[in-house]
Amino acid sequence: MELQLLRPPSISYNCSPKLTLRYRKKKLNPGIPSKFFTISANKVSRLVISSKNASETDTAVVVDKPPQLPPRFEVFSGYPTPFGATWRDGGVNFAVFSSNATSATLCLISLTDLPEKRVTEQISLSPQTNRTGDVWHVFLKGDFQDMVYGYCFDGSFSPEDGLYFDSSKILLDPYAKAVVSRGEYGALGPGEDCWPQMAGLVPCTTDEFDWEGDLPLKFPQRNLVIYEMHVRGFTKHESSNSKFSGTYLGVVEKLDYLKKLGVNCIELMPCHEFNELEYYRMNFWGYSTINYFSPMARYSFSGIANYGLGAVNEFKHLVREAHKRGIEVIMDVVFNHSAEGNENGPVLSFRGLDNSAFYMVAPKGEFYNYSGCGNTFNCNHPIVRQFILDCLRYWVTEMHIDGFRFDLASIMTRSSSLWDAVNVYGSAVEGETLTTGTPLSAPPLIDMISNDPVLHGVKLIAEAWDCGGLYQVGMFPHWGIWSEWNGKYRDVVRQFIKGTDGFSGAFAGCLCGSPDSYQEGGRKPWNSINFVCAHDGFTLADLVTYNNKHNLANGEDNKDGENHNNSWNCGQGVPMFYMGDEYGHTKGGNNNTYCHDNFINYFRWDKMEEASSDFFRFCRLMTQFRHECESLGLNDFPTAERLQWHGHAPGMPDWSETSRFVAFTLIDSVKGELYIAFNTSHVAVTVTLPERPGYRWEPLVDTGKTAPFDFFSDDTPDREIAIRQYAHFLDDNLYPMLSYSSVILLLSPDETM
Repeated sequence: MELQLLRPPSISYNCSPKLTLRYRKKKLNPGIPSKFFTISANKVSRLVISSKNASETDTAVVVDKPPQLPPRFEVFSGYPTPFGATWRDGGVNFAVFSSNATSATLCLISLTDLPEKRVTEQISLSPQTNRTGDVWHVFLKGDFQDMVYGYCFDGSFSPEDGLYFDSSKILLDPYAKAVVSRGEYGALGPGEDCWPQMAGLVPCTTDEFDWEGDLPLKFPQRNLVIYEMHVRGFTKHESSNSKFSGTYLGVVEKLDYLKKLGVNCIELMPCHEFNELEYYRMNFWGYSTINYFSPMARYSFSGIANYGLGAVNEFKHLVREAHKRGIEVIMDVVFNHSAEGNENGPVLSFRGLDNSAFYMVAPKGEFYNYSGCGNTFNCNHPIVRQFILDCLRYWVTEMHIDGFRFDLASIMTRSSSLWDAVNVYGSAVEGETLTTGTPLSAPPLIDMISNDPVLHGVKLIAEAWDCGGLYQVGMFPHWGIWSEWNGKYRDVVRQFIKGTDGFSGAFAGCLCGSPDSYQEGGRKPWNSINFVCAHDGFTLADLVTYNNKHNLANGEDNKDGENHNNSWNCGQGVPMFYMGDEYGHTKGGNNNTYCHDNFINYFRWDKMEEASSDFFRFCRLMTQFRHECESLGLNDFPTAERLQWHGHAPGMPDWSETSRFVAFTLIDSVKGELYIAFNTSHVAVTVTLPERPGYRWEPLVDTGKTAPFDFFSDDTPDREIAIRQYAHFLDDNLYPMLSYSSVILLLSPDETM
């Protein structure tokens, strides 16, 4: 039997009664087997099916002839740059990289066809006219109304060679500026599918946003107070009373709170598009990126409305409104791995485009796993490092982002798959024997980012380690501009505060900006991002409450999360802003809450109100004090002209193994002179203060006192009465300190003389 269609064979037609003609791969419907996708079109009104053999005359069944419709698109060869979908010259240019594919198809999908995994229109790309080098491209003019797009690529499916081409998969363009898929957070797709089909936004001339003259704030980094936060978790709890809970707009509603707290920089945990329901298990944190150019659509109030452009504009609105309040916005970006996992993971984008280019693979196709998440982004491959640079530029120029914190940034310093000097530098280097994943002293990607004119002046913060054992705190290739999450600071402060032997000297170094880690390399104190608590570990309250982690609720038999917490239930806390620490948020001892979309990770606005006159007040006043002190935001490391160390007696610091006391005086051009001391012993002490003739020390902070007398602000009730209670000590130049407490005293003129 011979099948004849009266329209071009790029579309399958629905006949009445219910009948779909599905065409075999590599014939009438190349690249899209019917078991995965169908190609929809208007109903056929005439179909001819003929049957004959050598001894029979022709017979035919005639059905109404389909209407002759004009083509929806004019198709041209297109341009190889820029990558992605770009509006230009009255149409849209599509360009995508794939070096190993044998064929490529642009798939245009209507919003009604997307949930059904149907392709509405497909454009086959010719290797002769639609390919330049390793870039496939096409330019279309026509009606893109209600259309999103993706690609199909064919080629070798050979995992042992690192190739995963599968023409049954519609792939997301890595350069898509918005992702359209599920619109509701936590809701599965059609048929309870946790990986429903995704597609990219087709741009148009109306994609505009009113920035109202917004410009970068460009705060000196030494003046920042960074607040790490989760967009959904910040306002999702019912006590937030937010009209837009759990969204970018919800954060906007609370920006004035952050301003009051003294925060001038928010660091957003991952806001790139990710799947919170991957593998039917909640991924709350978002460290599993699908697309790096797109803001997470389900963090927006509008979801996928307007083809995902609503999410883009809501994110821009958040940045603009933060800037109006003097708050910079830093993004936590995850260029160390993607959501596609190892060889058993889904084929969503990079893997189907060119797996061996985008991921580190061994000679037999195995995935390197320096990320601990199944795959490792091939960051120093030429096409990948260009992709990362393009992405960072986009978020700075189009989204007005002020900086980036790079998750597991040490992976970005490792050599790529098939590394060789010719590949990178254009010529061989004598004696070079680098293998895949070898740390590089001058990684091309870091070099490109550091010297890029568009990225000049933005904050660049490295989490300077990875899961492959590479630890580069104080040694990350920096070009004089990179900062680091100072994990050494975190560990030393925790050890000293809980009273561990041998840490007084190291703690003193931390207070000076960690010169042992950063001074020799030519960096400054502000290159050290000092933190004690962050999202992946105990909260500040749990740090001083629990001896061990309590992660059974994660469903991993308490085997996940860090065991080396350096915690002790001593009741003492150090001010550090991770979302919720300012009021003493607890996660019940769970130090790895990546999978909880509930009160464990939600900011508790009711608890904050309860602490408004207690710990929150203390944190707010300490932040204000930090902004007011010139000496706490120095552009260089302090010297003996400004800083003097003390012990229980002036000028006699104790750096012995058993020391539990560190004190110093600091000259400040605004506050005069400060005396700051930490007693982490279980024994109270009375310290002798440095003599300053004509002046008198007065208490400002004493964490051993109950609120509001832990911080003597101008509005502290009965302030003068409370201060006079110290008079008999201060008259003798003494001050009593309780165990596990810290104090700040200010030098004032002695009015009694």
